[in-house]
Amino acid sequence: SSIQVGAHSDSNAVTIGSADGSPAPVIIAGPCAVENREQLLVTAKAVRAAGAQILRGGAFKPRTSPYQFQGLGLEGLRLLAEAREMTGMPVITEVMEPELVETVAEYADILQIGSRNMQNFPLLLAAGRHSQGRPVMLKRGLAATIDEWLLAAEYVVAAGNPNVILCERGIRSFDPQTRNVLDLCCVPLLHELTHLPVIVDPSHATGRRELVPTMARAAIAAGAEGLILEVHPNPSSALCDGRQSITGEELRGIVREARLLEQLLGGKGSISYVA
Repeated sequence: SSIQVGAHSDSNAVTIGSADGSPAPVIIAGPCAVENREQLLVTAKAVRAAGAQILRGGAFKPRTSPYQFQGLGLEGLRLLAEAREMTGMPVITEVMEPELVETVAEYADILQIGSRNMQNFPLLLAAGRHSQGRPVMLKRGLAATIDEWLLAAEYVVAAGNPNVILCERGIRSFDPQTRNVLDLCCVPLLHELTHLPVIVDPSHATGRRELVPTMARAAIAAGAEGLILEVHPNPSSALCDGRQSITGEELRGIVREARLLEQLLGGKGSISYVA
């Protein structure tokens, strides 16, 4: 099945997934965290120019350490809305608390539930009941089985929102060479088990920008409907996840390769813009 995402500011829409399951990569890109207005708007212009269809950016950040940058909060949401107005791109951002679902849905076109909250059942239920029909992207937990992941998605669906996108972002491993291990086996497996679209996050899966293009290609080859990628104008100065962030020019190459792979694999394309 497909999920249509419409930007608040105009009548354009992006469709994620397709009835026949053909690969048609939707590219979601932007900074890990909204740091300030200039950083976000520069990045938004760059990812739009590179061919991305949806802008990502974290206003609320679940960090491992309480002393790390936690995000701009409501100000970050306002900046994301400004970036959408400027670019026409729908935006996706993370919601961390059940009480904030309605507020985030007022600003965002897609709500993200992060890996650490995959089994936050009050949050899942709130996303099903109070997301104003916005699609919900559910990231796989750090050590979650596929069944646990699907049942977490079922909480959102059963609570009233059928528009769920599954995101594979890597699972915890013993090897410190990469941040996580990208489980690409789950992509075709999920296509057998569920109708929900599946996208892949090679940024968090690898934690290393030099590995992101290769794993992005692998994800599309495995049949993922899209990619979510972290992009920053100056990764070395990023307040969050700079090591895995790519530049706008690097994103352009990934988008080009993803489109070529789509054609090679015979995908008819499931990305549509409707007036």
